[in-house]
Amino acid sequence: MPIEIKPLSLPEVLQVSPAVFGDDRGFFSESWNERDFNDAIGTSIAFVQDNHSRSVRGVLRGLHYQLSPAQGKLVRVAVGAIFDVAVDIRRSSPQFGQWVGVELSADNKHQLWIPPGFAHGFLVLSESADVLYKATTYYDPPSDRSILWNDPDIGIDWPLDGIEPLLSDKDRDAVPLEQADLYD
Repeated sequence: MPIEIKPLSLPEVLQVSPAVFGDDRGFFSESWNERDFNDAIGTSIAFVQDNHSRSVRGVLRGLHYQLSPAQGKLVRVAVGAIFDVAVDIRRSSPQFGQWVGVELSADNKHQLWIPPGFAHGFLVLSESADVLYKATTYYDPPSDRSILWNDPDIGIDWPLDGIEPLLSDKDRDAVPLEQADLYD
């Protein structure tokens, strides 16, 4: 099987594990295959943009989303490790306000599918991390939104290990879930 798909506690959020072929020389993995991905999730997803960010240990980015057009993201880590989080922000969802988090790393080669309707954030666990993600719609600055990373109504258990996260002004000034523009 080329990829393994594992639904998480929020069933629309999927851990994607591509096949990895390795030996003493290194490894090979097909990190993206449209046909296999769409067959595995049972729908047709098209990506229009690839993004790459590098961050140092303790950087926390999020919780970000785009209101309209909503973005789905397929996230992976090429260097280092992150704790990656998705939050259901669809008011009509039975899981509204719930979150799921997984470790993504260059070592485990897992990916996280975050569909439209979810906010996304991550915390860098390694000295630095290169995070790559595909997006289903183009970035649209007027539609860009942020929810406060430590909103007690969401209650994300970030593995901070006593450190103060490094935040952008945008993330420091984000609004709590109850004040955010959300999906229906």
